[in-house]
Amino acid sequence: GPKALVYLISNLPKKIKVPIFIVQHMPSGFTTSLALRMDKESNISVVEAEEGMSIQNNMVYLAPGDFHMTLNNGKICLDTKDKIHGVRPAVDYLFETAADIYKDSLLGIILTGMGKDGTAGMSTIKDYGGYNIAESEESCVVYGMPGSAVSKGIVDEILDLEEISHKLNKLVGVK
Repeated sequence: GPKALVYLISNLPKKIKVPIFIVQHMPSGFTTSLALRMDKESNISVVEAEEGMSIQNNMVYLAPGDFHMTLNNGKICLDTKDKIHGVRPAVDYLFETAADIYKDSLLGIILTGMGKDGTAGMSTIKDYGGYNIAESEESCVVYGMPGSAVSKGIVDEILDLEEISHKLNKLVGVK
């Protein structure tokens, strides 16, 4: 998880035309250092999300440990609702609210990880006409989350980490 995220974020161009939202299954406290590390190693700003923070293009928002992150009216919302799939934060909540806002302009990416978090959210992304990418089994440390989404038939492309980086940069970069 964190290693793959650092790789993707550190390879982003200096300017992107969209915001990027990240949910990483980590306990409280650990996401602060992950956000700082990604910010230091990347060309664009990476922050640990805060309640009520305004969403801006050219920014990466990381859900803080032990808080679900959702989007509403151009702002970040954080809460401690019940865990789903045994995790908080859960990416399903983010994907579902992001799909409702961004509709067919949303790109969902699911990387290495245990469990099935993200599958229901990716299904919502597909329902709204968005596009889903899953990390390939070959490049995953744990294929649980990507494998769950792939098995449901809701993934548009299965790519290794380097291919995801190229595709992401092509789609979000400012020309």
